[in-house]
Amino acid sequence: MSKLLLQLTKEIKACNVCKAHLPLGPRPVIQVGTSARILIVGQAPGSRVHETGIPFDDPSGDRLRTWMGIEKEVFYDNSKVAIVPMGFCFPGTGKSGDLPPRPECAETWRVKLLDLLPNIALTIVVGQYAQSWHLGESNKGNLTETVRAWREYWPRSIPMPHPSPRNNIWLKKNPWFEEEVLLTLQKKVKALLK
Repeated sequence: MSKLLLQLTKEIKACNVCKAHLPLGPRPVIQVGTSARILIVGQAPGSRVHETGIPFDDPSGDRLRTWMGIEKEVFYDNSKVAIVPMGFCFPGTGKSGDLPPRPECAETWRVKLLDLLPNIALTIVVGQYAQSWHLGESNKGNLTETVRAWREYWPRSIPMPHPSPRNNIWLKKNPWFEEEVLLTLQKKVKALLK
């Protein structure tokens, strides 16, 4: 890891910019390395990830690793995979699940951090908040249409639904995702990690 990235990571881990809005307090959860080839951009850590401090340390992570076709050891190797959610801390829970990521994270850290990840060849963009920021104006009207248009962003990025078990209904309604998108994703991940 470069000195600049190491220093920025320390600053992020000590961040308390939105402390007043976080029900469990700040605990930024990221995984970065200068040589990482794959960047995973999610929404924000859930309560379980907040407890462990390990990104995607939950059923969503199990599914995401299956989607990518990689084992935990590879997934958690920061020299291969960077994990930088839109919000670094658990934002709390609302009526229908976790609250949106706090906007302060992206405003304060995102551009600086991404600039220090020069070897990223594929960005896996998970969920609507990540897609809105990373895909910008090319983002479609909703998550389904954005994911369906994945070829427009390929091979640099790939939009995906959240791998949460809450999305089982979406996956059943959209079988093309597993049939088309995941095979292509797995081939690319395998090639990048050789």
